[in-house]
Amino acid sequence: MVKRASIIAVLVLSLISSCYGQVTVGYYNNKCGTKDVESIIRGVVSTRFSYEGAIVAFLLRLQFHDCLGDKQCDASLLLAGPGSEQTAVPNFTVKGYDLIDAIKAALEQECPGVVSCSDIIAAATRDAVVLAGGSYYDVPMGRKDGLVGLASNVDLPPPDISVASAIQYYGKVGFSALETVVLLGGHTVGVTHCSVIKDRLYNYKGTQSADPDLDAFYVFFLGNIICHNDPNAVDMFVFLDSPDSVLTVDNSYYKMLLNHKGILPIDNAIAFDPSTSGYVNDLANNNDYFLDLFGKTIVKMGLIGVLTGNQGEIRQVCSKTN
Repeated sequence: MVKRASIIAVLVLSLISSCYGQVTVGYYNNKCGTKDVESIIRGVVSTRFSYEGAIVAFLLRLQFHDCLGDKQCDASLLLAGPGSEQTAVPNFTVKGYDLIDAIKAALEQECPGVVSCSDIIAAATRDAVVLAGGSYYDVPMGRKDGLVGLASNVDLPPPDISVASAIQYYGKVGFSALETVVLLGGHTVGVTHCSVIKDRLYNYKGTQSADPDLDAFYVFFLGNIICHNDPNAVDMFVFLDSPDSVLTVDNSYYKMLLNHKGILPIDNAIAFDPSTSGYVNDLANNNDYFLDLFGKTIVKMGLIGVLTGNQGEIRQVCSKTN
């Protein structure tokens, strides 16, 4: 198993070379006077993380939805207004916009018109991942911000997507089956709502009972403590990882899956589908392996459909075009 994991890691690394086209590591070096752009970003993120550890979940989801929603990492999700990407149903609960705005304001004070909002998303997410226990990874920068962000362009996978469909969805933007499983590892700091999983607890496929693939004790815990079978109950948050690890970027999510405690249908499915179960086992058994691949895969995601050169713009305010 370890040998196979090592071979796979080499294959993934070969897909993510040090050549990123017009985006490069260290792009903002010496472009903000005597100030270091990445240090400014890191400082704002660190301050926020010190009193709100959940910001790592917010930023990972924000970057995921920005890049994969319309297949462009161009900060189009940050554009506000009627018909914007923010108004698409999958984006209703996306958070972290205020932190991006705070970082942008700090950078505009030091070097106006230099740093794009799309680069801020990528760097801030990296910094939050590291603060939450993840491995450091270099972020290539030089992205420009998009000029359009429409709800009608948003195409994100539902939580009950099948494994085959998930592999197909991510495959269209260049991800392998392994990288698909690694991206889902972002659920290590994720949450959902009771309304999303109530059918699995109380009426799985119309059976008036719980999903038999869910651990029986976990069903009891979720149903009696968090997600009450009452239409008037508050739609509570449900952690996608173990409660004692929910704000830590690690491989405990995969261990939960192997113990039949995958909250979302797709989480449970990847653990036991023949096309992905081997990857889940490898990742569950080696935290360093997961952290290494997770950073590389997030970098790869951050390169989807980037705008550079004369494309797009550098917004003065992240929520609207210039």
